[in-house]
Amino acid sequence: MNSEVSYRLFFNRDRLVHIVDGDMPTCESLEGAFRAEGFQTAILTERDAFVARLNQRRPDVVVLNSRLDGEDMLPALKGIKEMRAGIPVFMMTESPDIDGTVEAMRLGASDVFVKPVDSERVVRAVREVLRRDVHFTPGPEGMGDVEIRGFGQLTPREREVLQLIANGQSNKEAGRELGISPRTIEVHRARVMEKLGARNTADLIRIILTS
Repeated sequence: MNSEVSYRLFFNRDRLVHIVDGDMPTCESLEGAFRAEGFQTAILTERDAFVARLNQRRPDVVVLNSRLDGEDMLPALKGIKEMRAGIPVFMMTESPDIDGTVEAMRLGASDVFVKPVDSERVVRAVREVLRRDVHFTPGPEGMGDVEIRGFGQLTPREREVLQLIANGQSNKEAGRELGISPRTIEVHRARVMEKLGARNTADLIRIILTS
């Protein structure tokens, strides 16, 4: 086993993927591909079961058919995004649908795949999105990279502000370093907290330290 594969297996070992589709062969193919990368998986073939499981333990990734039990699942996508938990959602559709794809992307889908899906391609897309949530170094103390769910949603400026918050700088100090006002830093800080699901600054620091 090469070092890259070992790295992925290690960092994916606690990540849970919800595979939500009424077609078991599709679910099993995706499950096999994700488990080969070290992910935990949960197959959910009914809408109500998916909603119930979502409320029990939030997944790290959702792979969701655009229709389940005859119902449009775009409202479910919207609901996940409104949770502000930074959960990437990848949609699957039975046939090419430009309008549906545009709407899914507008609501926050990371990507849309037309069935039959290439399981390896889906896993690669998931891996790329999650990789954007990993490369954050919290400070000069040599702590190394940490994973923060939702980090990929931050703008470059918000990432800079998060870096300075993690370094313990005040709004005034951060503003001086970035050449912007303390009030603007406060606005960026509020957006960072919203995207990372932090209730306050102390909670934000907790998220950083426990990631």
